[in-house]
Amino acid sequence: MNDEELVAAAREALEEAYVPYSEYPVGAAIETVDGEVYTGCNLENANFSNSLHAEEVAIGSALRDGHRDFVKIAVTSERRDGVTPCGMCRQTLAEFCDDDFRVLCDEQEGLAEYRLGDLIPNTITPEMLE
Repeated sequence: MNDEELVAAAREALEEAYVPYSEYPVGAAIETVDGEVYTGCNLENANFSNSLHAEEVAIGSALRDGHRDFVKIAVTSERRDGVTPCGMCRQTLAEFCDDDFRVLCDEQEGLAEYRLGDLIPNTITPEMLE
């Protein structure tokens, strides 16, 4: 899938966001190595710590279906302000993706592209726990 199609899927996903508190809808779309695309949107809860982020909903759906290898993720907000995954979502992505994993962020002027290793250097890895 090309980058623009992945961002379009993320934009479509944000339409389903449940954000009565922040009023900041976010959508994400993650592509697996075999070309499957999983989307997610943020789902808020009055207890903010129980809210789900769009990226974790997308990757959780892919993991549920047995996927463990990913190519890239697109993240967008209604404001098209270049939102990037938060630290918690970056760590979740790092569990399954290498430092070169592409992170596409939707901006008014186009796409900003990052590498996961640049967004979260020296991440906690399973090897550190041995």
